[in-house]
Amino acid sequence: MLHFQAARLGFGDQTVLADIDLCIRPGDRIALLGKSGAGKSTLLAAVRQAQESQCAWCPQAPALVPGLSTYQNVFTGGLQRHNALYNAINLIRPWPDRLAEISALSKPLGIDTLLHAPAGELSGGQQQRVSLARAAWQQKPWLLADEPVSALDEQQAEAALGWLLERHRGGLVALHHVALAQRLCNRVIGLRDGRVLFDKPIHAFSPADQAALYQ
Repeated sequence: MLHFQAARLGFGDQTVLADIDLCIRPGDRIALLGKSGAGKSTLLAAVRQAQESQCAWCPQAPALVPGLSTYQNVFTGGLQRHNALYNAINLIRPWPDRLAEISALSKPLGIDTLLHAPAGELSGGQQQRVSLARAAWQQKPWLLADEPVSALDEQQAEAALGWLLERHRGGLVALHHVALAQRLCNRVIGLRDGRVLFDKPIHAFSPADQAALYQ
């Protein structure tokens, strides 16, 4: 179980969220919903800071290195698992088994044919898929993700995010598509006005809940 508790989250004297007590249990796929500015990114950042060794991270903006290849950008997700010499060798001239592993990892996302392409030449959707693969290559038990499939169409988003969630013990994912959350997640946390408005099973999420979040 991953547990995070905070009386207050914010910047300086500004409180963004208060009275946070979050437990992510094995099998939990939690959708984090709320209007822009509700505190979703703040909560994800705080959990990530507190549990960095346990949580893979997948941001909305992929933050790839444009001059590095798809393979190299994915490989950077696992730098913390190896020493500097190992990393340097596999970034410059990858061992065949490392290249094969990352190729197999990337195939479900449709980017295995782009491993040698510079990230700066990829489309926005392709870059997000590279970011998803990089998060998977981190090989950490829990997933934190902030609008990780916003550049993909609905069908692609469901397939890609579903694939990533399946590779983790549990996850907390900020989403703006409610329908996607309902299809992929089994729990929903709604944020509004600096507080958790509700935390419930996704099957109990009602039109009234949605209206309360986004009115």
